[in-house]
Amino acid sequence: MSEEFTHFDSDGNAFMVDVSGKDVTKRMAIAEGTIRVSREVMDAILGKKVKKGDVLTVAQVAGIMGTKRTSELIPMCHILNLTNAKVTFTIDQEEGTITAFCTVKTEGKTGAEMEALTGASIACLTIYDMCKAIDKRMVIENIHLVEKDGGKSGDFHF
Repeated sequence: MSEEFTHFDSDGNAFMVDVSGKDVTKRMAIAEGTIRVSREVMDAILGKKVKKGDVLTVAQVAGIMGTKRTSELIPMCHILNLTNAKVTFTIDQEEGTITAFCTVKTEGKTGAEMEALTGASIACLTIYDMCKAIDKRMVIENIHLVEKDGGKSGDFHF
């Protein structure tokens, strides 16, 4: 694991990494994030009783939109031409958790990890936003990169 900070020059000034000399390769990243909700919130989501609409469908669309806006949110992120972005959910009713998985693909000179992490985060934040009138005690947790393929640093599996 490299400990080199690539977004600072020798004087400590921040800059965007120059990827112009890198080859275009296929890249893929998967990230996940979990939101812990009360039984009341879970029942409202699954029963499609939330006044703001179908929570998981809206969160899915929001997560995909988030992947496409990542470079506007993270200062040193490159703008990527995504070839695919997908958000799916797993629900554990007993634990009261909804886990968002965001998969992003691109063909480019830099990876899509930040886009996948942003997509998973935005999906969870959207669930929070849509359900906060029911219960504000929801907890978003465990946002992390699950897998990445491609690029100079090679593959990664959590």
